[in-house]
Amino acid sequence: MIEIYLFVNPIGKKCLSIERRIIDLIDKYDMKIQLRLVPIMNLTTVSEFMQRIGASDKDLQLRTELSQEIHSAALDVKAAQLQGKKRGRDFLVELQQAIGEQQQPYSKKMAIQLIKKVGGDLEMFLEDRHSTFVKEAFLTDQQIANEMEITSHPSAVIYNYGEGCDAGIRIEGCDTIHQILDTYNTKESLIAFLESQTKNAAARQPEIDTHLSLI
Repeated sequence: MIEIYLFVNPIGKKCLSIERRIIDLIDKYDMKIQLRLVPIMNLTTVSEFMQRIGASDKDLQLRTELSQEIHSAALDVKAAQLQGKKRGRDFLVELQQAIGEQQQPYSKKMAIQLIKKVGGDLEMFLEDRHSTFVKEAFLTDQQIANEMEITSHPSAVIYNYGEGCDAGIRIEGCDTIHQILDTYNTKESLIAFLESQTKNAAARQPEIDTHLSLI
């Protein structure tokens, strides 16, 4: 079985493009892939997001606003994920579409509209959204990202448990992930790539570029 941790900005358009490709890949080939979407927020990812939208890194007010939006959106996603992986995934995609593609401003009202749109239980969502459990789940995600040395989004960590290897492949950045999905665009070639990357992990070095490494 293949397990993918995909670390994303919950309001990021670039992350959405990667999510769509991986979801399409899973659906197209009916692959046994466990996809874990992990919303993250730290100083580096906020700075990176500001650069992508053309904002000055010295704009402290915007930095604060974006940090608050990303944090709030991440908690929304964690609350939605408690209603099932598919519903959490659908909610995240809808959220990124609304903010990243349609340029709608983030708001709590938007989150309520979207959880209804994906068929979620609104009362449960609102209760979970303000719970200690969701806040702790968000902090756990940030700890996982830190332990895996995730410094940018989107980034993926892939495990291929079928080979009996506990090494993961860390792929950083939108361009590198797209490159790999373009190059290994069949079920067989993708599995072969993962097997080649994890085989004899301790003795080998990454072959593609500095954005791909073993952990």
